[in-house]
Amino acid sequence: MNALKRKIIDRIKASGPISVAEYMSIALSDPEHGYYMTRDPLGRDFTTAPEVSQIFGELIGLFFVQAWEDRGQPRPFYFVELGPGRGTLMADMLRAARKVRPEFVDAAKIVLVEISPMLRGVQAETLSTVPVKWVSQFDDVPRGAPLFLVANEFFDALPIQQFVKSESGWRERMVASDGNELVFSLSSTVAIPESPIAIGDVLTDSILELNPTATEITRAIGPRFDEHDGVTLVIDYGYDKPALGDTLQAVKANSYVHPLAEPGEADLTAHVDFAALARASRSYVLGPIPQGAFLESLGINVRAGLLKRRNPERSTEIDAAVERLTGPSDMGRLFKAMTIFEGLDQEEPPGFDAACGSSHR
Repeated sequence: MNALKRKIIDRIKASGPISVAEYMSIALSDPEHGYYMTRDPLGRDFTTAPEVSQIFGELIGLFFVQAWEDRGQPRPFYFVELGPGRGTLMADMLRAARKVRPEFVDAAKIVLVEISPMLRGVQAETLSTVPVKWVSQFDDVPRGAPLFLVANEFFDALPIQQFVKSESGWRERMVASDGNELVFSLSSTVAIPESPIAIGDVLTDSILELNPTATEITRAIGPRFDEHDGVTLVIDYGYDKPALGDTLQAVKANSYVHPLAEPGEADLTAHVDFAALARASRSYVLGPIPQGAFLESLGINVRAGLLKRRNPERSTEIDAAVERLTGPSDMGRLFKAMTIFEGLDQEEPPGFDAACGSSHR
């Protein structure tokens, strides 16, 4: 038994079962043994889109350059990334932006929202040529200038609540202990989850997931736009309509393991409910649309063709990366893109030609 599992079991024995959200928070963020606090997992346990190909970050960088120009090229502005991993996405965005609009990079005040001391060190090396400010939560991002924010595979790692429909009503799913093992259990009292699904006809044993932290962050973005304008881009895997089901998963060494087996040793994530994010937003929303359609609209095939002409020996590698990013059986369909912006006669952010429409919250 690893040290964090022992710590969680001792806590449960002393105070009783904990929620799934509390378990995720401990497993990922415990100061001594939390998954993100003690290691650089990228490439070893999982791979994100910026690590697949530089094309991804370059296109996202050009997305923000266009959004910045459409909003009058404000100077300065806060260029913020939530959960920046190794800093690869930010580095690729800045490199592409500098080639076409160096004044964009000059005007950007880069802020990274990161809790991991380990990853902050890696990000500092990756972005050693530009000034960077680190904060631990979105609320700590400075105000006073327009906000241009990207969240790539960030919301999926935020702690979720799970509720199970029992014969007596909804009960929260908890984590309890059974000897030296962690097990799932149900709360002793009936809970009333805040979701449109919860009031419908739902089969017994159905599981409903909520991500209150994700909705709180999304809700806080709108007032920033009311003050100084801006654009947010969210890219993650998930579903575009409210849905039932258990999507909590743990990944270690690029393989799935049981979520309760090795806390602190495996990455814990859950699918993102984009409909819930849209409902929480107080601004205009476009999407979600499949990541493949979004990247194709931004010109990924044109960019890949240019790279292949310049580097013909890498053609097979580049084609494989594009397929992984856009292919329907890879990241192209499961991963989705959504943008939040101030609206009010502003240009819609680029790349959302396939969006199903916009809404005002």
